[in-house]
Amino acid sequence: MLEVEDLHAYYGKSHILQGVNMHIDAGEVVSLLGRNGVGRSTTVKAIMGEVAPHGVIRFKGQDIAGLPSYRIARLGLGYVPENRDIFPGLTVRQNLLLGIKDVRKPGRWKLDDMLEMFPNLKARADTAAGVLSGGEKQMLTTCRTLMGDPELIMIDEPTEGLAPLIVQQVGELISRIAAAGVAILLVEQKLSIALKISHRVYIMGHGRIVFEGTPAELKANEAVRKEWLEV
Repeated sequence: MLEVEDLHAYYGKSHILQGVNMHIDAGEVVSLLGRNGVGRSTTVKAIMGEVAPHGVIRFKGQDIAGLPSYRIARLGLGYVPENRDIFPGLTVRQNLLLGIKDVRKPGRWKLDDMLEMFPNLKARADTAAGVLSGGEKQMLTTCRTLMGDPELIMIDEPTEGLAPLIVQQVGELISRIAAAGVAILLVEQKLSIALKISHRVYIMGHGRIVFEGTPAELKANEAVRKEWLEV
């Protein structure tokens, strides 16, 4: 479904991504792991067109490298950024409705589904989104992306800075997304969540992929964990 070949990206003169190769199949959950600063967020931004990509990016067989973000989204690729962008002056309900790409084409996710799934959002449906907690904003951002009915969703650091109970809820949401047949590329720091829900994992180091395998293979490879993940 998503193929990335020899992907490079730069911030000014800094060469951040140095030949990233990865793929995600339909319905697959893949986690992108690594220490801070190795290029994980830049990878998803380059795929989504927020950072200029140099290399091959194909989504459902179509070359999307360099396309505007809105065109990539309309092809069925969803993106939940780590900064949890919401429209603070709009209500929770209005934020969710903004995620719909085509009102004439019903998707697999409805507004009522989102509100029933998360009672906190339902209770605040008509409240300005700017007063939500960090965990509620994460739920809202993810649910708004789902309202666009993506076939693959990239979620960047969804549990960063959240309380343990909210982290558990985020993990449950990601599992529900996967159960609905949506492919997921998850950028995550918490190894326990990534290993629990992923079919495969990639580890990044110094701007390139240094490991690819199943969660079981990563658990068995102490040398890789020590070199590329542990502090």
